Amino acid sequence: MTDRKNWAPQRITPEVARVPPTAQGLVEYLGSTDVHDLLGRHLALLFRGFEVNGTTLEDVMPLLLAERLAYVHGNTPRTKVGDNVYTSTEYPPEYAISMHNELSYAHSWPSRLLFSCVRPAASGGATPLLDSALWLEQLDDRIREAFSGGLCYRQYLHGGRGFGKSWQATFETDDPAQVEKLLGATGASWEWTASHALRISHVRPSTIEHPGTGEEVWFNQADQWHPASLGEETMRELASIVPADELPQSVTFADGSPIPDDYVLTVRDQGLALAVDVAWQQGDVLLIDNIAVAHGRRPFSGSRRVLVAMS
Repeated sequence: MTDRKNWAPQRITPEVARVPPTAQGLVEYLGSTDVHDLLGRHLALLFRGFEVNGTTLEDVMPLLLAERLAYVHGNTPRTKVGDNVYTSTEYPPEYAISMHNELSYAHSWPSRLLFSCVRPAASGGATPLLDSALWLEQLDDRIREAFSGGLCYRQYLHGGRGFGKSWQATFETDDPAQVEKLLGATGASWEWTASHALRISHVRPSTIEHPGTGEEVWFNQADQWHPASLGEETMRELASIVPADELPQSVTFADGSPIPDDYVLTVRDQGLALAVDVAWQQGDVLLIDNIAVAHGRRPFSGSRRVLVAMS
């Protein structure tokens, strides 16, 4: 990509595709198109005007996602509404969700994300997108250097009652042995508490190389896991009700040293400022390269329903 600052997702409409403005028209177009090549060239594809709904989405998804993955080890609240199809993050609408690559804190992550707009918000609610290489490029040298040694993510997952997500919801199982089997393949450290909660810690890099291009990209969720992102008032309220070692999630540098508040706030604010908004229309389908492109959510009002699947 030669002009990163003017990057935007490629928009595919019935006129561009030369097919009927229906979900079946989109299926016809996708069946005759090399989607892998198209996504490789544009990093994000917005299909608009095909009248895709909750039913016809099932016909479209297999042509865009090779295999739908479960949202296992996900740290945000979602509702499963189909075969590895979920609601987008159920976070209070008045707050923005900062830029991130899905599951970048985990041992493995999806290569593609698909979003489908069932119902746009009354106002706001756009999904901002950001070239992850541009994000890295625009960060201060001091921040890139500080993060170069990697990060340590920590989770406290209660056993059914408590603040945040339970380990049962996080791993989509009630079997501790299955959880340990999943964690054993990730290089994470974990321990069960007397109250049947689960503590997990794992060290991850802050950047990775894109497997297709070899380009280094910003690839972490430090700002979302850091308490500074909650704001001072929320931090104080949280500290009054939850012990520090029972925070649902937290993050330090890989060596255990704290990450300065201003570092994560700069990363968060710069990412949101650089992003390009996708203002949803009903029936939109968006496919993104999850490594090359970060995504987030703008605040909104009204009832918004966007579904997500990953591969």
